Amino acid sequence: MKHVLVIRLSALGDVAIMAPIVKAYADANPDVRFTVAGPPMLAPLFAGMSNVDYLGLKKKQSFIKIYRALDAVGADTVIDLHKVNRVGFAIVTLRLRHLFNPHFRIFALHKGRLSRWLFLHHWRRTPRKPQYVRYDDVFRRAGFTKIENLKLRIDNSVVATHNSQFSILNSQLTIGVAPFSQHEGKIWPLERTEALVRMLSERGHEVVLFGSKSEAQVLEKWARHYAGVTSLAGRLPFAEELGVIRSLAVMVSMDSANMHFASAVGVPVVSVWGATHPDFGFYGIGQDRNNALCADLPCQPCSAFGQKPCRYGDYRCLKAITPEQVVAKVEALLPGLPPEK
Repeated sequence: MKHVLVIRLSALGDVAIMAPIVKAYADANPDVRFTVAGPPMLAPLFAGMSNVDYLGLKKKQSFIKIYRALDAVGADTVIDLHKVNRVGFAIVTLRLRHLFNPHFRIFALHKGRLSRWLFLHHWRRTPRKPQYVRYDDVFRRAGFTKIENLKLRIDNSVVATHNSQFSILNSQLTIGVAPFSQHEGKIWPLERTEALVRMLSERGHEVVLFGSKSEAQVLEKWARHYAGVTSLAGRLPFAEELGVIRSLAVMVSMDSANMHFASAVGVPVVSVWGATHPDFGFYGIGQDRNNALCADLPCQPCSAFGQKPCRYGDYRCLKAITPEQVVAKVEALLPGLPPEK
């Protein structure tokens, strides 16, 4: 094979999980050209990889535009790490794969739907195969030699240096906090997160808050109220935000894309879990499972992605986790602590 097209067209966290895998196989096969097709925003995750190009495709483009863009790449092998066949979904990679055949060698992700169903219905509680291992399996089925001691992060050199405005941050003590996620079932109650920010501030830590423009009002309010707290919500391009994440000592996040962004650049994450579960296969790549805070109630997980409403109406799984527990996990990961106040 000379040119490989890797497709993962949505889910920011899943693309972030994929980045270290692509980097590893690109490094091990310098004579192969790789083109990654994914959300335009995430191109910085693949920057600096000498034999990797990035094709940004918007989710809402028409099927024919997506196909033409992928066909124009001129690849001889397709690795489909998306594999979606959903009515009404703009990106239907099963149909794309049918169009590519028989002109291309095509290898698709095995999602393990049976093991997912068994885990969700509490018939099997053993951890599911991690998503990055499933991605790695596809590369090996495509004919790539297995990489021993697979590196589970992208190199620092591929991440843009963060804006000099934030270069004063003390990376030994700076803690990132990303309080939001796509679905309510994955968001720790905001009063708990604010209490965490207050406690970290009172203990002398610098805190950087991450979120979107729509979440900025809440995070900026916290930044005004607590010393040493900065909100970057909606303020930086993704490449620069990723550079800030790289400089952190620890990231605190929900089951969200920020967990995966931090994981991709090798930053330890303390994660808070509610409707989903860290053993479902989508835990941060390379992260220590001991740093996942999960109540492990009999009802967890109640859905694969946290999109279903709580059957009890109170998200008791999230309320079972306290700010004190998170602070203890965070400070255990810091190389040094400020004096007690």
